[in-house]
Amino acid sequence: MALLETLLLPPTVNALLTLVGGLLWPRHHLLGGLAVVLGLGGLMLLATPVASHTLRQDLEPPALRTAEELRGAEAIVILGGGRDQDSPEFGWGDAPSNASWRRLAYGAYLHRQTELPILVSGGRLNDEPSAEASLMAAALEEVFEVPVRWYEGRSRTTAENARYSAELLGEEGIRRVALVSQAWHLPRARVAFERAGLEVIAAPTEFASAPPEGLAAWRPSAYHLHQSSRALREWLGRAARRLQARLPR
Repeated sequence: MALLETLLLPPTVNALLTLVGGLLWPRHHLLGGLAVVLGLGGLMLLATPVASHTLRQDLEPPALRTAEELRGAEAIVILGGGRDQDSPEFGWGDAPSNASWRRLAYGAYLHRQTELPILVSGGRLNDEPSAEASLMAAALEEVFEVPVRWYEGRSRTTAENARYSAELLGEEGIRRVALVSQAWHLPRARVAFERAGLEVIAAPTEFASAPPEGLAAWRPSAYHLHQSSRALREWLGRAARRLQARLPR
């Protein structure tokens, strides 16, 4: 799946289209030119606020409006969103990435409203000295002054986040959780946690911002290309799951 994602998502797919167009150009001007336009033009379009917002918007579940919507939840589960390696400012070695900080901030906010206990989930992708969960716990306890009850530090994927978190919570009879992640990621995470046997209340954060007015909405940037690529990865994952569901077992 990782190789397929690399080949089908920006910027690799755009580079491949451009390369194929260059190879076709000497004998097939029309096809070669079309491939180059799709490669380079598609890359520029995906880097615009309009494309980024459009791709992310339909992925996102509704936001929580009040703490009352969390009634019945027994715990808050915050998923890891990556790490920054050798980050010097906190003294922890590695530190949570920006995506993780957004999740942690929202989880801390929900905890203060509900006093629900928190589970943090995230392991090691490349044999780092500390699990992502330990960095998340340090951030919650030292920066937000919020306690962490459970640390799930074995997972490497969203599916493993769900499986190992469900095991920890199941030991204490907890079945219903508020699940915190980016809005674009939460639908996929919710499916994984429900398959692991948990009832999920979606607690999304970091929603897609509406594009600015006028020409600024079409101004390409690396930030919006990154957001578009993330959204396309989620759409690709949805398509793969639907295909798997239709295949005979």
